[in-house]
Amino acid sequence: MATWVKGILQVAFFVVYSWSVNALTTLSGLNIPGSIVGILLLFALLQTKIIKLEWIDLGAKWLIAEMLLFFIPSAVGVVQYEDLMRDNGVKLLLVVAVSILVVMAATGLMAERLSGRKKAASR
Repeated sequence: MATWVKGILQVAFFVVYSWSVNALTTLSGLNIPGSIVGILLLFALLQTKIIKLEWIDLGAKWLIAEMLLFFIPSAVGVVQYEDLMRDNGVKLLLVVAVSILVVMAATGLMAERLSGRKKAASR
């Protein structure tokens, strides 16, 4: 099968999977976003080898590579709130910047902690 066909089918899988998990969480009344449930379920399916990584890797790589496109509507939506941005723009940018730094620091610390455990376990 051609690579581009595999990629399209894998992206289609993610679209259907996302829609299905969102529908299930809505119908079940869970107070957890469908995206979180979907990520956890996909992780479990990959770990148990029910879904093989090669079945979804091409589509996942494409979606990650094009992730910026999915944020453009959010950025365009901000333009609609010109008054809010004029009055609180600096505060909002400060909150976003601090949030990014906190996430980066937490991710780095967690990565160091986990890599330290792997090194200790392999000794």
